[in-house]
Amino acid sequence: MDFVYNKLVKKWHKVYNQGMKDLWNYLKDTNKPIVLYGMGNGADKIISVLNRYGIKLSGVFASDGFVRKKTFHEFDVLPYSMLKRQLGDMIVLLCFGTALPDVIDDINKIASECELYAPNVPVFGDTLFNIEYARAHRADLEFIYNRLADDTSKKVFYNDVMYKLTGKIEYLFDCQTTVSEVYQNVLKFGCNETYFDLGAYRGDTVEEFLSQVNGFNQIIAVEPDRKTYNKLCAYVDGKPNIKCVNAAVCDICGNISFDMHGSRGSSLGTGQGTVTAVTIDALAETHIPTYIKFDVEGAEYKSIMGGAKTITNHRPKMQIATYHRSEDLIQIPKTVLSMCDDYKIYLRHFPCLPDWDTSYFFV
Repeated sequence: MDFVYNKLVKKWHKVYNQGMKDLWNYLKDTNKPIVLYGMGNGADKIISVLNRYGIKLSGVFASDGFVRKKTFHEFDVLPYSMLKRQLGDMIVLLCFGTALPDVIDDINKIASECELYAPNVPVFGDTLFNIEYARAHRADLEFIYNRLADDTSKKVFYNDVMYKLTGKIEYLFDCQTTVSEVYQNVLKFGCNETYFDLGAYRGDTVEEFLSQVNGFNQIIAVEPDRKTYNKLCAYVDGKPNIKCVNAAVCDICGNISFDMHGSRGSSLGTGQGTVTAVTIDALAETHIPTYIKFDVEGAEYKSIMGGAKTITNHRPKMQIATYHRSEDLIQIPKTVLSMCDDYKIYLRHFPCLPDWDTSYFFV
């Protein structure tokens, strides 16, 4: 067994057989005051889990520009320095996501002065990736680990599992890579790719693709949110061989409910709005993809199912986000392999806290 696998087996043996604590059980047993860094939906989710475990919260702080005499869940939102003076040796829970180097520098500064964790809570769904979940899915985790195609993928998998269980951000720093590394070492595109960008947002991943390839055949950029779609169209205006589609990718075609926010938070759900839904198989009736990127805000599994014919018959390369739901780390590769068992599977994490920019690559 390789070195990384040895480490993984030893850690998992501890998880399964020796009662290793996950972050939530650690927080339940600590005597230190626990505070939140940040507000909003992420903080709401973390508070919900803290309540589930009976864990007391002692305060909330925000960056100086976001304080402004606000309250959050009945706590006055204070500057970090003030809360630190009040509470002393405290545990900080990071409640927002960022890939901005300046913000990550600030987080690291706080982590040098306090115990700091970034709790892993799902963006969508209620399943928590905790000790109980890991124990229940031991066979699946080990199966997927053994199917990964290179040592880098195995390290990312090991680190991501351990991050999810412990909330320790050093696991993510230790396994991050660059977009260029993936394009050069994993995807290795030719000059005639047909790219389906599912969840194209404002065109950032179209721009990324164009910067990394020497030529392409066609890009189909799909974005459901109307405001964001308009910005996508403005970005691609005048660029040849790029078609924009205002639709959500799913496992059915038709009209479906949609929470429309004009941001990355827009998603399929119970919102009062509706959006046109389309399947990959329907899109492939006019253009057969050689590469598909999935970042569809929790609808990855449904999107894969709506592309079963295309995946089985044409075996496109794929990038699939794996951070929206706790189930994704296991469900996504098992689903793809059930359609086409000879894919090589890679896993990569790009710089971001928490693990929101982690994806499988199937080639």
